[in-house]
Amino acid sequence: MLVPLDGVEKNEASRHTGASGAQGSRSTRAHQTRARVTITQTLHNPDGHDPIKMTDHSVADIPARIRFVLARTSHPGNIGAAARAIRTMGFRRLALVAPQSFPHCEATALAAGADDVLDAASVSAELPAAIADCRLVLGATARRRGVVLDELNPREAAQRVLAAAAAGQEVALLFGNERVGLENDEIKLCHAAIKIPSDPEYSSLNLAQAVQVIAYELRVAMLEGIAARPPPRVDPPASAAELATYLDHLARTLDDIEFHKGRSPRTILQRLHRLFLRAQPDKREVRILHGILSDTQRMARMARKGD
Repeated sequence: MLVPLDGVEKNEASRHTGASGAQGSRSTRAHQTRARVTITQTLHNPDGHDPIKMTDHSVADIPARIRFVLARTSHPGNIGAAARAIRTMGFRRLALVAPQSFPHCEATALAAGADDVLDAASVSAELPAAIADCRLVLGATARRRGVVLDELNPREAAQRVLAAAAAGQEVALLFGNERVGLENDEIKLCHAAIKIPSDPEYSSLNLAQAVQVIAYELRVAMLEGIAARPPPRVDPPASAAELATYLDHLARTLDDIEFHKGRSPRTILQRLHRLFLRAQPDKREVRILHGILSDTQRMARMARKGD
């Protein structure tokens, strides 16, 4: 576990407070030097990104920016068990999308005292509303679907989540229905997928177990105080709601210019959606793109009038 450098120096120095004169000072400086070397080695990140060391203040703020989103949960007991799982790891934000039954006594019973999580849980009828303000959305899924996504293991996902949260961004971790998992329409709203490397011969994890695994990795990464440094950017990426509004505008514009030529727009729109999720344009860039589409629509109207 990584200990913040200041803490190492204070601990090492305290061991030598009884030493006198130059010998005590030399001993303290030697221990401080060794501590710095150890920390530098620990900060090495094999994925090639420079790591970012979070302060105690930023670590304390991170859980408030991370929400666990359960979509179409069938059994209320699983909601309670998931609430217990995240609460034990220091998280409190639970968002429910179209739960079959909530609130419910089974949820309360299996929460085992995590009543504060259940009481504060938000309930939305549709997923876009639950993640509207999020800049990063990761979906937990056990198998590949028709939507192509980057796959992260829980440890890699934790690094990415903490980097975004440390930068002040809202993050959603999405979990699907117990029986069928995430649907394609839900997965396509995610920037990447999280796949728990379970035994392929018996990979059955229940909902609360999957939540616990990912919450645990986040907890460990927070205690270590390390997250992969995100690429530097002036403005944060557009929110899920802002990107959805732009993609709706794009779909209308493609219709206006008869881009599809009678073919189904579904595949091309899915690919464009993936393109913009990967690019993560910021608000200003989205406004520019809106402007381009508006001018394209205007020119299309003028061309039709000319005909």
